[in-house]
Amino acid sequence: MHLTRREAGDDLRVILTTRSSTLSSRSDELKRGDVLKAIQCYMNDTGSSEEVTREYIRHIVRMTWKKDTVNKDQALSLLFEPIPIVVNLQESVIAVMGNKSMFKWSKQITPEQVVKLIRAEKDVHKALVIFDSATGEHANGFKHDESTFGLMISRLVSANQFRPAEDLLDRMKQEKCNINEDIFLSVCRGFGRMHKPLDVMRVFDRMKEFGCELTQKSYITVFAILVEENQLKVAFRFYKYMKEMGITPSVASLNVLIKALCKNSGTIDAALKIFRQMPKRGCTPDLYTYGTLINGMCKLGKINEAKELFKEMEEKDCSPTVVTYTSLIQGLCQSKKVDEAMGLFGEMRGKGIEPNVFTYGFLMNGLCKDGHSSQAMELLEMMISKRCTPNMIIYTTLINGVCKEGKLQEAGEILDRMKIQGFNPDAGLYGKIITGFCDICKFQEAANFLDEMVLGGISPNRLTLSIHVRIHNSVVKGLCRSDPNRAFLLHLSMRTRGISIGAATYDSLVTCFCKKGDLQKGARIVEEMVLDGRVPDEGTWSAVVAGFWNRQKVRQATVLLWVDLMSKSIEPEVDIQNKDELSLTEV
Repeated sequence: MHLTRREAGDDLRVILTTRSSTLSSRSDELKRGDVLKAIQCYMNDTGSSEEVTREYIRHIVRMTWKKDTVNKDQALSLLFEPIPIVVNLQESVIAVMGNKSMFKWSKQITPEQVVKLIRAEKDVHKALVIFDSATGEHANGFKHDESTFGLMISRLVSANQFRPAEDLLDRMKQEKCNINEDIFLSVCRGFGRMHKPLDVMRVFDRMKEFGCELTQKSYITVFAILVEENQLKVAFRFYKYMKEMGITPSVASLNVLIKALCKNSGTIDAALKIFRQMPKRGCTPDLYTYGTLINGMCKLGKINEAKELFKEMEEKDCSPTVVTYTSLIQGLCQSKKVDEAMGLFGEMRGKGIEPNVFTYGFLMNGLCKDGHSSQAMELLEMMISKRCTPNMIIYTTLINGVCKEGKLQEAGEILDRMKIQGFNPDAGLYGKIITGFCDICKFQEAANFLDEMVLGGISPNRLTLSIHVRIHNSVVKGLCRSDPNRAFLLHLSMRTRGISIGAATYDSLVTCFCKKGDLQKGARIVEEMVLDGRVPDEGTWSAVVAGFWNRQKVRQATVLLWVDLMSKSIEPEVDIQNKDELSLTEV
C-alpha cells in the first residue's frame, strides 16, 4: 500500500517537528517503526530525486520555523547540515535526529554493512548506537562477529571508553564469538597510552580466561608497553616469564630488551653485550637495534661509543634514517659539540635525508645555549622554507636564546610569529622577555608586554603564580622611578587579580609618592600594606615622615611647637634657680 503525497508530506512534518526516535503517535507506519517509509513513498510517488527531496524537506523546515513550532537552532542545523535521507535503499535506511538515531535495516543485513557504517560515523556514541541497533536484528538472522566486535572495541578504546570496551569483550565470551589476540592487544595499547601498566597486565591475564591463544606478538607487545612506561622491574620479570613460556628470542624481543637496558647507565653495558651476542642467537641487528643503542648512549653522555656504532652501522650497509641522525645530533649538542652536530646536519642533507622538526629543535637548542642565536634564526628560516612547521618547543628555545643574548626586539618578533601560527605564549615566555627589559632598565617596554600578557588572558595558576609575582613586582619597582602613576595603576591591578605585592615593592611605592608630595596615595599604600599583614619597616616610616616634613605648613607648625616646648622647659629651671639663691641669702 502506497501513501499519497499529502500523507507523505504530513509524515515529513511530524519527523521534522518532533525530531524524536519513537514517533509512536503518528499513523500505523510510525507505530510499526517505519518512520522513513514516508520519505521513500514520497520519492516513489513523485519520482523526485534525492536532491529534490532534500529541498522539499528544507522548505518544510522554513515554513515550520515561521510558525515558531520548532527551535531555531534545530531548524538551522537541518537547513545547513547534510540530511541523510536514504543510504542504499536496498540495504538499510538511516536517519540521524538530534542526539538520537533510528535505523531500519534491510532483511539481508551483513557484518560488512555494519562495519562500513561504524567506520563512517565519526562520533563514537553514534557508532555505538549503530552497533546496538544491529544487535536487535536477530529476527533477520544477524549476529555480530569478531569484525564488528573488534571494530567497536577499537573505537571505544580510541575514545578512552575502557569500561564499555571490556563489557563488549564479556559479551563476545557470552555469545561464544571467536576472540583473536588483536582485539585484546588493542585494549592493552589503549591502557598503555593512558599510562596504566597494571591494567595492561590485567587484560593480558584475561586473554587466557577467554581461551585466546597467546603468540609471540602478544608477549612482545605487553613487554614493549611495560618498557615504554618505565616499569623496568616488572618488564624484566615479564621477560623471564616469556622465556619460561617457551618464547624464543627474536630481533623484536631483543630490541625491546636492549631499549630497557639503555634506560640507565648501570645497564647500558649489558645492552651492548646483548647486541654483540645477537648474531650468535641467529638474530641480525636491524636499523631499530642500532638506533635504540645510539639513542641510549647519547642520552647517557657516551657520545664516542655512539659515534663508533654509527660508523659500524654504515659499514654494514644499514643506512641511517632521520631518527638515527637526530639522536646523534642531540647527543653532540648535549656534549657541547655544536660544530660537529652542524657538520652531521649538512651530511644528512647531502644524502637526501630531510631533517624533521626534532632535528631542527635539537640543533637550535645547542646553538642558543652556545650563544649563536643568529644561526638558530637562520635554521628557523630554512625550516619554514622546507615546509617543516615549527612547534612550541622551537619557539620557546629561540626566545630563551635571544633573551639570553639581550636581543629583546627579536624576542618580540618571534612572539608575534608564534601568535600568527596559532600558538599561545605562556607566562614563562612573557616572563623571559619582561625580565630582559627590566635588566636593562626599559621598564615601559616591560610594562607593555605585561599588559599584552594580561589582555591575552594569561592568568596565574598553581604553576605560574611565582612567575607572575616576580615579574609584576619587578615592573612596579622599575616604574616607580620613571612613571609613578602607571606603577600605581599596575599595583591596583595586582591587588585585583590576587597577585601578592612584596615588601620591597610597597617600600618603593611609598617612597616614590612621598617624595612627589602625593601623601594621600602614600598613606593609602601604607594602609594597604598593613591590611595585607606586612609591617612597614624603618625606611617606609622615614619616607612617610619626610613627606609630611617637606610640607611648608607642617614645618612651620613643627618649629613653633618646638619653640613653645623649649620655652616651657626653660621657665621651671629659672624658677628653681631663683628659689635656691633666695634660700642661701636667708641662711
